[in-house]
Amino acid sequence: MARATLSCSRRPIIVNERRIEFKKVDFTYLPGVPVWSAVDLMIGSGLTLILGANGSGKSTLLKLAAGVEKPDFGSVLVNGFDLWRHEVNARRDLAYLPEQPDVTPYASVEEILRLVCWLRGIPVSDAGEVLLEVGLEDLRKRSLRQLSKGQRRRALLAAALIGGPKTLVLDEPLDTMDRGIRVKISEWLEKVCRSGGLALVATHEIEPFAGLASRAIAVAKGRVRVFEPLPVSLQDRLTLLEGLGRSDF
Repeated sequence: MARATLSCSRRPIIVNERRIEFKKVDFTYLPGVPVWSAVDLMIGSGLTLILGANGSGKSTLLKLAAGVEKPDFGSVLVNGFDLWRHEVNARRDLAYLPEQPDVTPYASVEEILRLVCWLRGIPVSDAGEVLLEVGLEDLRKRSLRQLSKGQRRRALLAAALIGGPKTLVLDEPLDTMDRGIRVKISEWLEKVCRSGGLALVATHEIEPFAGLASRAIAVAKGRVRVFEPLPVSLQDRLTLLEGLGRSDF
């Protein structure tokens, strides 16, 4: 039986390293209540786990990294390009899978994927291929509001797969996914990271990702702390990562 857990190994030699950089980033939802303040962070190729308690700012950090939210101050660079000044270049190789599939409810699955194909400059035929991969080929004409939450997330996963991007920002990627799709996500992440890509993953399900992770970023009270390298022993690695996931360091 296929396993969803990724194995430990040495990090590959990377020729064209991907990176996401935060430079003095401030962000707030409410005036006077900052979520992030003066964040400096450089995330390189490989799998980076974002860990922390609920409400610690993990999803907001990912939204900033994916260009869903704009910093109040500072900048976010993806592979050397500012997300808000050089959007086309910054977003060309960037895929985002949100935890909550809150996109336009009246667009059909097929329409959303066609748009992604257009934005990434690839053939529309790719949409059919990824729909087959995620098991939604028979639902392509349905609007998102006609799908279950799990099906909506699979539709957004299909959008993330289109064109084979190598810079991934994934929020709880295994949530609501069935066994077959969870294995597919694990295999996808391993393939991307082994080929020099970057995956930034926020998750409470640590074990499936622990073996492949290059580093972890603990998030608490508007602060970040990078842990790299991680222990070689998988058991020691799990102990550290699980502790980071429930502590405020």
